[in-house]
Amino acid sequence: MYFAALLARTEDGWEASDTELDDVETLSDLVELARDASDDDTVIVFIEQEDAWFGLVRIEGEEDPRIYVSDGAAAARSSYGEMLTREILGDDPEDLIDELESLDLDGTEDGEPLDADGDEDDEAGSVAAEAVPAAPVGDRLILADLGLPPAELLALETDALAEIADALGAGEVLEAVR
Repeated sequence: MYFAALLARTEDGWEASDTELDDVETLSDLVELARDASDDDTVIVFIEQEDAWFGLVRIEGEEDPRIYVSDGAAAARSSYGEMLTREILGDDPEDLIDELESLDLDGTEDGEPLDADGDEDDEAGSVAAEAVPAAPVGDRLILADLGLPPAELLALETDALAEIADALGAGEVLEAVR
């Protein structure tokens, strides 16, 4: 089951509304839904699937949307998550390899993956070409200017959307539509 909501920043603060994704088949459909729901400059679409993964899509006027997904592999197994991960990673395995190489989740320099012995994993590229990473993918800076730095975003696990809304000062309005 999915939970989806739109959070729009207005002159008076944040406004939230739940939304149905039944008619959403593409990222363009999702962006259009968000733009139609609010004339405001900043709209954030929250999508969550039963604590398995969450996604954020930030729309600023007519700019291209910015996307973040908490767990690429979990999201890729669902229709809406697959739509978001495909947009982030593309269909080209080289895009996926580039995304994995940019990760710095294990504390190594340049995000180079390590195997159990602490050596660089020579098979990372071939694994990357075959699977979506079970790690965050997308724009880690998506909410940095709104008060949620990348390190805090990457650390979120359960009830992430409530924590994100709280960090943005919109916890109460999001809870009202949950």
